Amino acid sequence: MANFKSNTPDGNERDRNLSKTNLLSSSAPAVSKLNDSHHNPKTRTEITDDLDRLLDILPVKIRTALEGHPNKDKAIEVVLDLGRLPEVRFFDDAEYLSQDPVTKEDLQHSIERVGHFSGDNRAGIERTLHRISAIRNRQGTIIGLTCRVGRAVFGTIGLIRDLVETGQSILLLGRPGVGKTTALREITRIIADELKKRVVIIDTSNEIAGDGDIPHPAIGRARRMQVAKPELQHQVMIEAVENHTPEVIIIDEIGTELEALAARTIAERGVQLVGTAHGNQIENLIKNPTLADLIGGIQAVTLGDDEARRRGSQKTVLERKAPPTFEIAVEMQERYRWVVHPDVADTVDRLLRGREPMPEERTFDESGELKIVQNDPPLYLVNSSQKNAHEPSQPRGWRASGQMRALPSLDPKQSESDFEEMLARSWPPENWQEKVRLPGPNGEDLPLYVYPYGIGRSQLEQAIDVLKLPVMLTKDMNSADVVLALRSQIKNHSKLRQISKARQIPIHPVKSNTIPQISKALRRALGMEDLSSSDAVDLRLFSFNGSDDELEALEEARLAVENIVIPKGQPVELLPRSPKVRKMQHELVEHYRLQSDSFGEEPNRRLRIYPA
Repeated sequence: MANFKSNTPDGNERDRNLSKTNLLSSSAPAVSKLNDSHHNPKTRTEITDDLDRLLDILPVKIRTALEGHPNKDKAIEVVLDLGRLPEVRFFDDAEYLSQDPVTKEDLQHSIERVGHFSGDNRAGIERTLHRISAIRNRQGTIIGLTCRVGRAVFGTIGLIRDLVETGQSILLLGRPGVGKTTALREITRIIADELKKRVVIIDTSNEIAGDGDIPHPAIGRARRMQVAKPELQHQVMIEAVENHTPEVIIIDEIGTELEALAARTIAERGVQLVGTAHGNQIENLIKNPTLADLIGGIQAVTLGDDEARRRGSQKTVLERKAPPTFEIAVEMQERYRWVVHPDVADTVDRLLRGREPMPEERTFDESGELKIVQNDPPLYLVNSSQKNAHEPSQPRGWRASGQMRALPSLDPKQSESDFEEMLARSWPPENWQEKVRLPGPNGEDLPLYVYPYGIGRSQLEQAIDVLKLPVMLTKDMNSADVVLALRSQIKNHSKLRQISKARQIPIHPVKSNTIPQISKALRRALGMEDLSSSDAVDLRLFSFNGSDDELEALEEARLAVENIVIPKGQPVELLPRSPKVRKMQHELVEHYRLQSDSFGEEPNRRLRIYPA
């Protein structure tokens, strides 16, 4: 963990003096004087909240060893476990402080010098930010202590200061010890002192504003509400809104369903929320039913046949239930490398549909300036001469909102125009309207403009991308060269046949909505030879996401077909695989015009391939 000090020759000593004089004062303005360089990590000052106060509670032999340690200012916590050696932990290291095991007397010495241990087994030292956590045995006796060093770090939120000033609710995610509470404390002071808003902290374990009845000056003008028991935190959250008219509520460690529901209630009342939750990424919240409501909640939805076919998905899918409680999410990967999701709703919708989110990665460069890197959308390769062409990986606008919502009641003509405008924006017009032609190797015009009907767009894009086919998709049938449609759709829709016949556009049927069948139809439409030899098999066409496990299973099936089933005419059993992977293997076997079957019980269900 970096220890940022002033750059002057006597900066180290002055910083320690400031931490002892200013931070122990009950005057918030004295603390704010130190906030003069939050945009530059090289000149940012880290103030330790009186480390001597924490050392005073330790047994003499342990305190003496730590006082003489050259890196004591970088310590994160001191661990005392009965019968084991005392240990000091740093951000990336740990050391023993003594060769004498911790005794009951040592533990009792520390327990007597800290405050009362609450229901969550946490205590503190009055007017400091240090946190003392206890480990008890079955009889309730304390047999271990974790003494966390509390620090007020000024300028730590330079990475997201612009987001804090927007007034939107922000959720901080990260593993324990990455600095969530420290950042939360600094956000509190910025909003209360610099943005002049009414801020109330729900301080369950007195970790944000310190132990004792008088809050620590590091939170500025913000007010603090203590929680008698951890299980009552959700009640205190509602009480704060009802009784104290806050503009901003600060919550640390949202961990129960009741707290998540209380947070949603607060957000729906128009109060800005800033909170933390354990979990490295938003995916952790999606998979956590207790906290999923923070990002909108997840529900299973059954789609109609047409919608499922258009999406290229199963009929039962997961979708976001409601708008997220927190509009912005910050994944604190490291101390000064944060991944920001400025639109949580969009991120969750992308993840539920199997698409990659597009967050911002924020860091400080060597000069101390904020550096923001925005992930680019995936490349869409039309042909080898257009490798830099971009197209979004999914629809936007009303198609990708995560939920279908009714338009507000307006004039019918206005409503119709709004709908048409949203529909027009759902795909970029430049990718659909103007036809660009290039001569092919045999003099034909390329790319081939294909009008898909009932075909999953993701499968089409994957087939075009993997095979690098000179194909462009269009939603305008007038500009199409061919129509690609499911065979069942062609039979059931005479209007499609009539339009294509009137406009002399050939229809190429696709047997099923799978990548191998789509690839075969595309090659046929391009006049390419239908290569079915083993040399032409690209296993990526049969893979769902191209992972090593999927490609390994497909390679196993290919070798079995080519080395045993076809040349020797013998059936072969493959290794047990998941249902999704077995489906890919079935499609690969079908490519060779062979039969296959699944047998056995999960998780040992496997594929058996039969000779022709």
